[in-house]
Amino acid sequence: MLDPISEMLTRIRNAQMAGHSEVIFSSSKLKKAIAGVLLKSKYVEGVSNVKGGKFDMIKIDLKYNSKEGSMDVIPAIRSIRRISKEGQRIYVSKDDIRSVKNGMGIAILSTSKGVVTGEEARKDGVGGELICEVW
Repeated sequence: MLDPISEMLTRIRNAQMAGHSEVIFSSSKLKKAIAGVLLKSKYVEGVSNVKGGKFDMIKIDLKYNSKEGSMDVIPAIRSIRRISKEGQRIYVSKDDIRSVKNGMGIAILSTSKGVVTGEEARKDGVGGELICEVW
């Protein structure tokens, strides 16, 4: 496991595509903060801490939307993409934070004021590391 954040995002993406109701992965402060932003932005149903032997784990209850008049369910997270990687960190100023999918998605940034969405960072007037984009 080289990049724990990429592993977290990949687990979420794969669980959504497979139709699972929850996903569990190892815990860290940054992962908890990212999961909290996903919960606040209503991309997931719930986030909780789980004891998993020696290590703490995070459990995310995934959210699905249903089409009107159909039995099909659509994942709330259609795509989740890592931007800043271990080998190439991507930092943006408050003026360079762009909207994701014309406002239909969110960017998640790690700023001096904590892990926030791109919209909150723009409003607070801070920039930071662009962790990922979700839509």
